Amino acid sequence: MFAIVETGGKQYQVEEGRYVDIELLEGEADSKVVFDNIVMIVNGKKSKVGQPYVSGASVEGKIVKHDKAKKIIVFKQRPKKGYRKKQGHRQQFTRVMISKIRTSAKKSAKETEEATAE
Repeated sequence: MFAIVETGGKQYQVEEGRYVDIELLEGEADSKVVFDNIVMIVNGKKSKVGQPYVSGASVEGKIVKHDKAKKIIVFKQRPKKGYRKKQGHRQQFTRVMISKIRTSAKKSAKETEEATAE
């Protein structure tokens, strides 16, 4: 089973027990993070597609570390003009270990009380 999660303006395929590198998140290492914008959950015949998101679904994970990706070099040059510009960039990311994919969120205590009262 895997899910498609939207965070940081991008979509990522996540699976339980695996880690994923996503756009930089706030929070310290070893802290929990919950993703609520689930675009799709794939589980055989029990698959769900959101419009735009799957209602009641969430993905839980733990922040492993914050790091920077490998350096990329941006080099610009104009021929015969003597213009050269070299620039480097390292994108920051957060590594998250996915612990649980929930297909439906648990009802809160208040909702449970209202259901039993009726």
